[in-house]
Amino acid sequence: MWSLETLGRVRLSKYFYMREFLYSEIGNFHELQNIPDDPDLAIENGRAFCTALLDPMEETFGRVAVRSGYRSRALNRFGNENDLNCARNDNPLECHIWDWASGSAAVAGASIVIPWFADQYEAGRDWRDLAWWMHDHLPYSEIWFFPKLCAFNLVWRPEPWRTISSYVAPRGMLLRRGEEPEERADARRARYEDFPAFRGLVL
Repeated sequence: MWSLETLGRVRLSKYFYMREFLYSEIGNFHELQNIPDDPDLAIENGRAFCTALLDPMEETFGRVAVRSGYRSRALNRFGNENDLNCARNDNPLECHIWDWASGSAAVAGASIVIPWFADQYEAGRDWRDLAWWMHDHLPYSEIWFFPKLCAFNLVWRPEPWRTISSYVAPRGMLLRRGEEPEERADARRARYEDFPAFRGLVL
């Protein structure tokens, strides 16, 4: 039997613990618990997500700030029904419910901010520079960007969809599932040639 204290101490990867993903502003304000129905499955999918996607970013850019991580089905349903920017539980793009499925249907994701890039974005840098860096370096499934702080949802699936979309101009789909980027590899690399070396930080 899991206790909430024990669950929060579970280490998901080299840099991340479960506690970082359990905090919810919606849950805190509305006094709702955010506890997995299936802690073991949430941990399994969360470990895959953090190891494959977040650890490489932490080792490249430094601090990765988690804005919204895991959501229980009950909390996410409340958020959706009360127009709090949560997708329906059965929406194929809903990535915050880590204990919804296993196997090829598994999914885990979070809304995150990279402070290193957020500072440059605030100074006018194009969000697509970071998008193409992730495309060329990470086994992501879906990414979609938001205007504030250049936050983005980053999603892991065992069989990635490889899609990129944005609510930041130019809005819409940058890359659709099954398509190749219109921007050539050399042009993409030129966008982020000043980025830190991939996994170059010794932490």
